[in-house]
Amino acid sequence: MNSITDRSRLQIAKPDILAYFEALPPVIRPKQMMGVLARERAGWGLAQRTTVRDFIAFLKKEGKLREHEFAFPRQPETLYVWGELPTMELLLHLKPRSYYSHYTAMRLHGLTEQVSKVLYLSHERSSDKQWSTSLTQSAIDDAFQQPARLSNNSADFKNWQVLLINSSNTGELGVLDHEAQLNSDSRVSVRATNVERTLIDAAVRPAYCGGVFEVAKAFELAKDVVSVNAMGAMLGKLRFTYPYHQVIGFYLERAGYRASSLDLMRRFPMEFDFYLTHGMSATRYVRAWRLHVPEGF
Repeated sequence: MNSITDRSRLQIAKPDILAYFEALPPVIRPKQMMGVLARERAGWGLAQRTTVRDFIAFLKKEGKLREHEFAFPRQPETLYVWGELPTMELLLHLKPRSYYSHYTAMRLHGLTEQVSKVLYLSHERSSDKQWSTSLTQSAIDDAFQQPARLSNNSADFKNWQVLLINSSNTGELGVLDHEAQLNSDSRVSVRATNVERTLIDAAVRPAYCGGVFEVAKAFELAKDVVSVNAMGAMLGKLRFTYPYHQVIGFYLERAGYRASSLDLMRRFPMEFDFYLTHGMSATRYVRAWRLHVPEGF
């Protein structure tokens, strides 16, 4: 703050400023904070030399503003919150239209007995390029001999690690509001993938879901709640390049699903040998699904 006069002007306008923020949505981004000061400065009688930093310091001291910093390696983020907000609701403001996925969604749906300290948050690319290259067996073999390409765009927040996943554009297929609670936080409604989409994502990216044994367990726990018909319809809409239906069919059979459910996956073409996950060393071949799986799995 540059002078006593500046501080007194903020104090004079304090009731109006606090009332203004009480009426706003609770989460404010840095650019929005700059916009508020630019628009309301004259009406509140604030000096031109009162900076955004001065304004934020005043709101933190005199009001209910909380500042949360996220040290993501690609692009650090800052969120300002008026008052308190449950963690899972707050994190959805990091990226527009983001939603919980993978291991976090598995937990929300009761598809794992483990408690991961990583919160998986997906946000979709605005568009994806459509490649017309034909799939070949050698290309599949080469790709799946390598480790999976995974996001390292994570930041620590409180006692959690938040992982941002920049995922393919699916039109938010299977994303719904879901009741969630994290530790002592109150229950809130958050955006998350539904059971069918969660199982598909787990089959595609087991490394985001605790590995293939955890994914297999999720398929077992989902038997009474999942619609395999809906999963098949989703697979048709997602139009994966790779034949992930062979992976899903294997998990369904391993978990003891009905023959009619397995037949839904067999309706998709099985033209290539495929792999349960990336970077496997010793494997065995499951002829019914043309699938290589870890030896002993």
